[in-house]
Amino acid sequence: MKKNWTSAFQIAAVYVGTVVGAGFATGREIVEFFSRFGFVGFLSILMSGYLLIVLGSKLMRIAAQLNAVSYQELNIHLFGKWAGKGINIIMLLMLLGVCAVMLAGAGAVFEEQLGLTKNLGVFITIVLSFIVMLVGTKGIFAVNSFVVPIMICFSLMLMSISVRQTDFLENFLFIPHAVDGWKSVLAPFSYAALNLALSQAVLVPIASEIKDDWTIKWGGILGGAALTLILIASHLTLIMLPNVELYEIPMAIIMKQMAPFFYWIFVLVIYGEIFTSVIGNVFGIDRQLKQYLPVPTLVSISAIFLISYIISLVDYSKLLSNLYPLFGYISLTFFVLLWMKPFKKPANE
Repeated sequence: MKKNWTSAFQIAAVYVGTVVGAGFATGREIVEFFSRFGFVGFLSILMSGYLLIVLGSKLMRIAAQLNAVSYQELNIHLFGKWAGKGINIIMLLMLLGVCAVMLAGAGAVFEEQLGLTKNLGVFITIVLSFIVMLVGTKGIFAVNSFVVPIMICFSLMLMSISVRQTDFLENFLFIPHAVDGWKSVLAPFSYAALNLALSQAVLVPIASEIKDDWTIKWGGILGGAALTLILIASHLTLIMLPNVELYEIPMAIIMKQMAPFFYWIFVLVIYGEIFTSVIGNVFGIDRQLKQYLPVPTLVSISAIFLISYIISLVDYSKLLSNLYPLFGYISLTFFVLLWMKPFKKPANE
């Protein structure tokens, strides 16, 4: 069997681009789940990375075996017919919520970093997303394959600057007091569950189109490993920023302080990552809606963006800190069933 590394790297790029959305790229999501717990947060990242590698790959391989058109079929396979339908409705609502968070994140970039209005950022994102969505999966591959490697390079660059600081080791080993410290124990599981549950909207149809098991397996492994690397690099950077929880886009603040000459490029990269996640999630929701209503793509995408825009009027940091942990806990059932579900390996493996 011919090993297609190019397609494996493309799948990995889509996996990373889908997960590294508004919360991840800006640093807010990593702060909420990990960095605010200090060294305990670092240990949680290692566990979460392992889960993203193993279960991300498994999710896509099962989807390809089922030849699933959308995540609806995967959830019915995991939960059963009736419970699966209920889970799909919850997933649809969660994806709409995440789209709203990402649109709010795009608005926050324009407002906090560019000094422009939030609504301008949201509207520009919607217009650009429309264009890419009409191109289809090729558009998603192209955008992710360009933005993801740049994001990884910037994350590693900031980490290399951070670890050379005189007080790095002190900050790395520090365990701050947290009233909700118990959440650090659940963090690796709820974080992995959240991102796997939400990313299936994109990964399931992509895996079904690729079909080749070897390519999908290594795409998942490479994507999960890249996510772990970015998580570690971002965490080692974020712990160096005092009062990190006060900022909506802490990674941009750190870049401005540590490497100001790359600041504007980094802001564009953050926006690019938010953008890839917006189109990825809208792509998944559109596929799901077509299972119920055979409406034109233009109509379904317009409806998705309208609902997401209304929710995005709430402040970005408030949306993320409330919705993401909640969605993580909801997704734990999906996570457990995916872990337990046996996978039939192909006969030629």
